[in-house]
Amino acid sequence: MTKLYIVVPCYNEQEVLEETAKRLREKYESLMANGRITKDSKIVFVNDGSKDNTWNLIGKLCAENEMFGGICLSRNRGHQNALLAGLMTVRTYADCVISMDADLQDDINAVDGMLEKFEQGNDIVYGVRSRRATDTFFKRFTAEGFYKLVNAMGAEVVFNHADYRLMSARAIEGLAQFDEVNLFLRGIIPMIGYKSDIVYYERAERFAGESKYPLKKMLAFAWEGITSFSVTPLKFTFLFSILSFVASFGMIVFSIVSAILGYGAPVWATVGLQLWLAVGIVLLAIGILGEYLGKVYREVKHRPSFLISQTVGLKDDDAQ
Repeated sequence: MTKLYIVVPCYNEQEVLEETAKRLREKYESLMANGRITKDSKIVFVNDGSKDNTWNLIGKLCAENEMFGGICLSRNRGHQNALLAGLMTVRTYADCVISMDADLQDDINAVDGMLEKFEQGNDIVYGVRSRRATDTFFKRFTAEGFYKLVNAMGAEVVFNHADYRLMSARAIEGLAQFDEVNLFLRGIIPMIGYKSDIVYYERAERFAGESKYPLKKMLAFAWEGITSFSVTPLKFTFLFSILSFVASFGMIVFSIVSAILGYGAPVWATVGLQLWLAVGIVLLAIGILGEYLGKVYREVKHRPSFLISQTVGLKDDDAQ
């Protein structure tokens, strides 16, 4: 039998947490009854500095059923860091760990398929959406465009895969060697290697509460992924500088020829156009360079990705 842990990052999830725990408990009880997982398998909720009653609810769940465990971060660190905190904390406890969101959009029944793939010798099993019927046209268009863009720029991401995946203890140990501050797990995990496979599932509507990824955060997350795994934007700045030079040189030639032929194009118009074009390209280049420089600045400081203030229902509670 497999000792399975599930890690669930939570940020202000008081509206959905009890229902999530109920459905996961039922799934675990079914897997245990069928001899698929061991009796000491656990479901671990990671509180990412929630401002609501999430951590109190996690403590209540742990007190009522030893199947549950809880990790509380010292402050809000974002979804990726909260997920990493959970994985790094439980990596020595389980044979494999499944990560999933708390909003019940990920199909819990896909856990069966992931376990089957793990038993067949796969170290990583990706949960991949079979379709995006529940998304708006804008969300579907931008999401699929993001995956294609990131792959076109040289990163390796699994199409239509978020953070619903199974990882063996060996794969998580491999992840621990990627000592990166700028986290984009969808890009890092395929770099681990090892044997992997895919389980398809249909993503449901959010059970309750509000999405933690509005448009602004989605765009920031996409930019984080692109700049963390590709230097193509830097190459674009070089291309833009060449185009700017060519355009500016062309305008100079046009102005001279116009003056010789007596057409007399307004000097302020030609000079202004060249100036605005050049300034725009320079500012764009500085902005992109600044983004990469900021990433290097954060990396060299080696600040911790997370700090854990308390755990409940786990083996190291006494040490907290």
